[in-house]
Amino acid sequence: MVVMGRIVGAQGIQGWVKVQTFTEYLDSLLDYDVWYLGSEAAWQSTKVLEAKVHGKVLVAKLEGVPDRTAAEKLKGQLIAVPRAELPEQEGDEYYWSDLIGMTVQNLQDEVLGTVDNLLETGANDVLVVQGQHGQLLIPFIESVARDVDLANKMIRVDWQADYLK
Repeated sequence: MVVMGRIVGAQGIQGWVKVQTFTEYLDSLLDYDVWYLGSEAAWQSTKVLEAKVHGKVLVAKLEGVPDRTAAEKLKGQLIAVPRAELPEQEGDEYYWSDLIGMTVQNLQDEVLGTVDNLLETGANDVLVVQGQHGQLLIPFIESVARDVDLANKMIRVDWQADYLK
């Protein structure tokens, strides 16, 4: 399963939910008719009845969620899709969800923290790293992100711990 987003709240009174996506494009989740809700420990398939972009989030009406009370109970649930349903990546492309949670270490072997999220700036993506130095914003470009080791969940970067402090 690949985590593609998170339910962040209810939208309206008819059971719609607001979704924060972890995808490059806000509407990428609209390609899937079934989402899996839950956590790494247990996923529950849920049919998407309707979904659309609403400002900077997606809103969705899910099967079995009749009202706001039911929608509010889903707050915090992760949304995933099976990896087999995703398009194949090019050699140096990564799914954002694969990067979230990875340890970020600089070339001086200092652990800067873990990837909490990514931002799309237009020019390039930015890793949002949470660690002992607080929050660091590190450009996810070839000259900075020197190595992405998916197997060991490690990103090595040419970045100093005190940048942007």
